Amino acid sequence: MAKTKTTVYVDDNLLRTVRVMAARSGRRDSEVFEEALRRYVGLDVLERVWARSDLGEGEAMRIAVEEVHAMRRERDAQSS
Repeated sequence: MAKTKTTVYVDDNLLRTVRVMAARSGRRDSEVFEEALRRYVGLDVLERVWARSDLGEGEAMRIAVEEVHAMRRERDAQSS
């Protein structure tokens, strides 16, 4: 997976905590931050689901689009 360098500003206490966690686990600071961000945005769950799925990308997209349309129909029916 390609990585991009970026700059973020975080509270000094948060940075200190991340550095301690990284040192204790033998990882880099960036790995701890990336793991936290993945969890925050839900990528960790998606990656676990994708790993267990045998659907192809096209089939997965078709199902996702169908579900979005179904949810919109449901929402529209409730607001009518």
